[in-house]
Amino acid sequence: MVEDGTTGEGAPERSASARPDDPGAILRRIVETAIDADLETLTGSAEVVERGGEPDPAARVLDCVAGDDSVVGVVPRIEPSLARGLAGRVDGEVRLVLTGSAGDRLTGASGAPLRSALANHGVAVSVHDGDSPVGVLLVGDRALVGVFDDDGLAAVLSSDAPPVREWVTATYRRYAAAAESV
Repeated sequence: MVEDGTTGEGAPERSASARPDDPGAILRRIVETAIDADLETLTGSAEVVERGGEPDPAARVLDCVAGDDSVVGVVPRIEPSLARGLAGRVDGEVRLVLTGSAGDRLTGASGAPLRSALANHGVAVSVHDGDSPVGVLLVGDRALVGVFDDDGLAAVLSSDAPPVREWVTATYRRYAAAAESV
C-alpha cells in the first residue's frame, strides 16, 4: 500500500472484513436491495455482526429476543444453539414460519420431538413449501435478518429502522399467508 491509502493503482485497499463476498457484506446487499435504500442513510440503527466477531450472530439474536416482546419470523434453517438458547426466553407470542431445511426437519420422520418441544414452549409453527435465502424475525421494535452458510448462521443484521422493519413484516406476512399449520 502506498502513502495515499491505495494499492498503487488508484483502488482503495479493502480490509478483510470489507470483502464483497463476506457474509456481512452479502447480508447488507440483500437488505439494501429489498428496501431500496442504503443502510447508512436510514433513520435508526442498522448493525451487522458476523461469525468470528464479538458478539457472534447467535449471541446477537439471543440478546434481542427476551422478555415480553412478541416474536414473528421466517426461519429457513434450525440452529441448535439458538433453539436451546431461545427456549423459555420469550414471554410474549411466538409465531414462526419454517421453510427450507427447517420446514423439512419439522415435517420429516424426526419432526415429532421438535413439534412437541415447540408446542411445549408455546411456539405457533407453520410450514412454507419453499425456501428463503435469509431468516427474518420481528422482535418488538427490532428487525433481525440472518444469512446462513454451510457452517450455520454467518451474519445477522439488527435494525430499528422503519424500512427494514416494514420489509421484515411484509416478508413474514407473505410467507405466513402461504404456509400450513402443523
